[in-house]
Formats: sequence, C-alpha cells, structure tokens
Amino acid sequence: MRHTRIIVTHYGGPDALRVVEEECPEPKIGEVRVRVLAAGVSLPDLLMREGVHPETPRVPFTPGWDLIGMVDRLGAGVSGIEPGQIVAALPIHGAYAEFVCLPQRELVPVPSGLDAAEAVSLILNYVTAYQMLHRSAKVGSGQRVLIHGAAGGVGTALLQLGRLAGLEMYGTCSSRGASAVSDLGGIPIDYQDQDFVKEIQRLAGEGVDVVFDSIGGTHIWRSRKALRPGGRVVAYGLTSSLRGGRLASGRSGGRHRYRAILIFGLYIAGGWLLPGRKRVVPYSIQTLKRLKPALFRQDLMALFELLQQQKIKPLIARRFPLAEARHAQELLGNGGVTGKIVLVRNASSLESGAA
Repeated sequence: MRHTRIIVTHYGGPDALRVVEEECPEPKIGEVRVRVLAAGVSLPDLLMREGVHPETPRVPFTPGWDLIGMVDRLGAGVSGIEPGQIVAALPIHGAYAEFVCLPQRELVPVPSGLDAAEAVSLILNYVTAYQMLHRSAKVGSGQRVLIHGAAGGVGTALLQLGRLAGLEMYGTCSSRGASAVSDLGGIPIDYQDQDFVKEIQRLAGEGVDVVFDSIGGTHIWRSRKALRPGGRVVAYGLTSSLRGGRLASGRSGGRHRYRAILIFGLYIAGGWLLPGRKRVVPYSIQTLKRLKPALFRQDLMALFELLQQQKIKPLIARRFPLAEARHAQELLGNGGVTGKIVLVRNASSLESGAA
C-alpha cells in the first residue's frame, strides 16, 4: 500500500516542500501505525523548514508537530490499544503524512465524537497555553495578563483558557484580529498603530502580572516594560526570526538550530539580572514533555474534557488537504491568520472552518 507525505528537501522557503508518494511505513517493535486524520500547521513548522528551530532535523524530513489519527496497525509487543481507536500525538516532526509510525507511549486516547481539526488544535496550541498559564505563570483569578499574537493559534487558546481562569486580558493583534480578541474576552491592542507598553500603562496602571511573549529577541525587553514590579514574562517563541514567513535575516539555506536559542538565553538571563523584580521565564512544550511526560498526557486529557464540555472552542482558520501543505504554510507565513490552520485527510473534511 502506498501513501502520501510531505518532505522538506532543503532549508528555505515554501518551495522546499515536496509531495511524495511511497510505500506505507511498517510499525516496528513497540510502534503503532496511525492513519493521520488531521495535522496542525504551526509557526515552528516554518522555523524548522528554515533550519533555525532547535528541533530541526536533517533534510529531508517530514514536518508536522501535532496530529490526530486512527490506529491502523500494531507492531510487535503492542497491547492495550486497538485498530480503529482515535489517538493524539506530538511527534514534533512527521505529521504531514497519510500514515506515520509512532511509539505506543507517544499516543494519547481521544474521546469519541470530537472534530479532528478542533482536537488537533489542543495538542500543541492549547497544551502550550494551559501549561504556561498554570505551570509557568501559576495565574490566579483577577490577575492581569498581556498576550502577544492574541488572534493566533496559541493566542486564542490563552484567551479562552484565561477567561476560564478569571483573568483580565489584553492582547496585541492586527486590526483584522481585533474582533476575535474582543469576542474571546480580551482588550485588543493594535500592534501596528499603538505602542503596547504605553497602552498597558494607560489601561492597567502599574502594569500586568504576566506577559506571554511568542516573539523573542529584543521584544522581550519591551514586554518586560509592560510588567508591574514582581511580574514575569513567559517567553516561548522566536517569531521575530521570521518576516513574511521567511527568515528575517535573509540567511536561509542552512541548519542553525542553536543561533536563535543562544540569543534567547541571553535575554532570559538579563531579565533576572536587571533590577525591578521583573523576571523572564522560558517555556518549551517539548522540553517539559521530555522531562515530565505524564504532565503532558494529563494536561491534554484535561483539555479534551473541556472541549467535550464545550467550555473551549478552537478557532479553525482554514482546513487544507495534505497535498496543499505549501499553500497552508504560505498563508500562515503571510500573517493575519486568526486561529489554527489544519491539514485534513480529504476534501470531505473541508467544512465549517473554511475562511
């Protein structure tokens, strides 16, 4: 049996993505072959394609951090799981494919009846938001937070989960995303026309308790200025490395996994050394998952329960068939996307969330 997957042939722009057809992978001992129903498209995918994310594999590789799929075949030594079961996984790369083989320990059962595109949004985006809120920042009801990129995949997750936690929320976004931020309980700040530090000082007095910063680099210093004394910046992204979906530096074509992270580390260290009791705390979903895999599973299952109870509702920006992965990445790279872009198994799944 043959299947389709997407590969990155070289580090660079969307033209690096290729659609290939090949024999289906066979599960090894302890592995499960999963038929992918939905795979998320995220900014880390673009950073890996450009060769600058710390998790970047050697080329050629298949991108895709998160997936929802159906168990298709069991490898030797696998028990306690059945073909046809719906599962979730965070493989970090490999999800842009019709079939993928993963260790059984990586799979999390998915409750029945959930939309695959909504469910896949929880794995990377909502777990990131949930853990930053409750494990990194340890927020409490009534606290004030500032969310950068508030209309994006993680931003909208932070807004929904922050509202459940009783937070007062402000969110930077473009004018296009302002209504979505407002609808989710946040006060929008147009980063193109407004100085967010001045706006926070005007709206929140001495500042906010927490800033969630996905941008990185020198932007962390700006975020720090929006804090009250004793506040913290939770830094979790490097989107300042990109401009229009490509490397802002223009130095593409190589694998430079640690360049951005070293700069990132310097800003974090500086946040602790400067006066004002305003700390910078790093967050990495893959690092926490490796150190404490049980927490990842526990938090994802808690989010599935919230989705079942309709207490959260992921915003799906677009659903693309797998073969249109390049178009999906181009759309994300161009910016202004509200919610999550998802690759789905076939055209029949392209309903409701299309923009």
